[in-house]
Amino acid sequence: MKAAHAALCTLALCFSLSALADHPQDPYEKYNRAVFKFNDKADRYVLSPAARAYRAVTPKPARSAVSNFFNNLRDIGSIGSNLLRGNVRKAGYDFMRVAVNSTFGLGGLINIADAAGMPNNKNTLGDTFASWGWKRSNYFVVPLLGPSTVRDSVGGAIAIAYSPERLLIPAAGIRYGAAGLNVVSQREQLLDLTDTLDQVALDKYAYTRDVYLALRAKQTGNTDPAAADGELSDPALSASPDAGAGDDLTDPELENGTDNSNGSAKQPENAAHSADETASTPANADSRQPENAGAAGSTENSASAPAAE
Repeated sequence: MKAAHAALCTLALCFSLSALADHPQDPYEKYNRAVFKFNDKADRYVLSPAARAYRAVTPKPARSAVSNFFNNLRDIGSIGSNLLRGNVRKAGYDFMRVAVNSTFGLGGLINIADAAGMPNNKNTLGDTFASWGWKRSNYFVVPLLGPSTVRDSVGGAIAIAYSPERLLIPAAGIRYGAAGLNVVSQREQLLDLTDTLDQVALDKYAYTRDVYLALRAKQTGNTDPAAADGELSDPALSASPDAGAGDDLTDPELENGTDNSNGSAKQPENAAHSADETASTPANADSRQPENAGAAGSTENSASAPAAE
């Protein structure tokens, strides 16, 4: 835990210093900062206290069941997203996850699919748009929902309009109550991270923006250096801290493509290098990876929350 705290402090310092320059993917910064400030106040005085109360009165098994239930609904949406991408194999995996969790997992309250080692390929419409070519998108803060991009906001709006909850929960009052419970549940999972972030971030807006953009660049396979220059990633802002939730949106195939694009390490040109130099070549080679690869790698190791939209 101490190591994670120290790493977060280092990331926060790096992002805050890099924020002194204008970000190429934040042309709406004035608007975004205003909405971010509003969201931060709403979180500080409403959502965060509700999440703390939820944690205090709800046993951990019950909280896990709530998280699993809504993750199961996300798998339903992921089926459609993967079909739109033309990835029938991953859509099939999503269908099997829903079938197993909805039956043996008591309506999704128990995550049997993860326990059985079934692939978790959650994708959103934002990921689908990225696979169609809309990889780079400007940063956009959504009121009450938080960090996003224009692309992800469009996908999120469509997903909300045609969400599985509308079919499964026809009563509007119950559906809105369920949506509120989902928001509080997700916020509760991020309490520890945001408490640390409040202590270490010099510019919380810039830090959140850079982490989110780095995460989405990794997830969508965007290797454009201009889009991810100097970006690092923090897992907990984008993925559920619950290890069993399996909320990772990362596409393994895109990850492989990103890793390949970074290239392999240089081999020594002089064949007469000493044995000591030869032995140290792997370590030196790893250190030559581009900054973008470091950003992507740190995101992958830490990913587990959501995109806000």
